[in-house]
Amino acid sequence: MTTLTIDPTADLLAWRSDRESALRQPHGWLSLVGLHALTAAPRAVPGVPGLWSSDGVDAHVQTDAADGVTDPQSREPLVGTWHRTAGEGSSTLVAAFVPAGRSDEDRVVVELARRTGRLYVRVRDPRGTARTGFTGVPSYPYDPSWVLDAPVRWYDEPVEVTVGAAQRGLVHHVRLVGEIDVERDGVRHTLRLSGGQVPDSVGVLFSDEADDLAPWRILSVEVIDRAAATLRIDLNRTVNLPYAFSDFGTCPAPVEGNHLPFAVAAGERDPRGRAS
Repeated sequence: MTTLTIDPTADLLAWRSDRESALRQPHGWLSLVGLHALTAAPRAVPGVPGLWSSDGVDAHVQTDAADGVTDPQSREPLVGTWHRTAGEGSSTLVAAFVPAGRSDEDRVVVELARRTGRLYVRVRDPRGTARTGFTGVPSYPYDPSWVLDAPVRWYDEPVEVTVGAAQRGLVHHVRLVGEIDVERDGVRHTLRLSGGQVPDSVGVLFSDEADDLAPWRILSVEVIDRAAATLRIDLNRTVNLPYAFSDFGTCPAPVEGNHLPFAVAAGERDPRGRAS
């Protein structure tokens, strides 16, 4: 019987290549160029056709044929007054347009998001500088010492907590499902786990003492066996959240206490070269 041996360094490099390909998508996280709160009075949004307003429940938009605004899915023209909404913590693409001198491949899309009860417009432009100047995410090389079997304790019921966000004044509501103990060089610290974005996974949103990172990062962890006493975490796969690439992310901050008192020299580094 042949046993397949996987080179962890090559595996990580392939995984990072896939991640960077996703970031490079025309309307992915690197395309963010603006975030604007809607007000009750109709007003222009910088770089976007039409007049935009909100009554707190729906967004109301006024556009005419000359604006060239279309539905991002159907490509049907959006003319006159139209209305859209988004649920708390969610977002949806509501409009698209092609700036003068561009092809349809370079169209701009407009996202409507609700954060902390308020509606925002976020603009995604494939010619945004974060995307056009992207050469890859700076990252640490693979280090097997950052693959840990962390003692885990699952909560009987999820715990709802409120955390801050990358944008001042915003909050997020997070479901905590358990906690792990992370140890390095004899120093042990407990991190709390949030519900994952895919089934059978959890998120570890944390900060640490390294000085070449974004203020906080996230690690997605597959849960293979909830009955096990430990959870395998590979900190080499710690990644930046969207806020690290531009000023327009609304990402949640870590829950209080999720700060490791040592440097985690693994995973992605700060793509904008700031000190944390």
